[in-house]
Amino acid sequence: MARTFTSSVPYEHERIYAAAVYCSDGRLGDHVDEFLHMGLGPPRYDRVACPGGPVGLAGRLAAYWDTKGMEEQLRFLTQVHEIRKVVLIAHEGCAYYSRRLLLPSEQLEVEQKQDVRTAALTVRQMVSGVEVMPYWARVEGKKVAFEGL
Repeated sequence: MARTFTSSVPYEHERIYAAAVYCSDGRLGDHVDEFLHMGLGPPRYDRVACPGGPVGLAGRLAAYWDTKGMEEQLRFLTQVHEIRKVVLIAHEGCAYYSRRLLLPSEQLEVEQKQDVRTAALTVRQMVSGVEVMPYWARVEGKKVAFEGL
């Protein structure tokens, strides 16, 4: 028999007008939430999490189908939820780059940072007037640091 769980967090009807695009790597989910809530300030935001995160907006041919899906999701959210701010986060050591795009480890950081910057341009072209904030997440021991790009 299925149990019902009721969240103790109150539901807020008011929109926040912010979205975050980041990798679905579960090891970073809590860090991303903390960064967005405490570092940038929005109490809530729309989430677009998928393998590789912003790479889906960078126009890489090897990620063509991922790109189409990501663009459609973000376009929908920006229109329906009136998104005014989009945060893009790439992270160090992303398996999408090494396993899907087959990039050598010594190229990963340079390629990922360039893709986040390219994704920021893509979002600005897709949605006029939106503020785009690109970030790079790096693991430092047992902590994760977020650096603006």
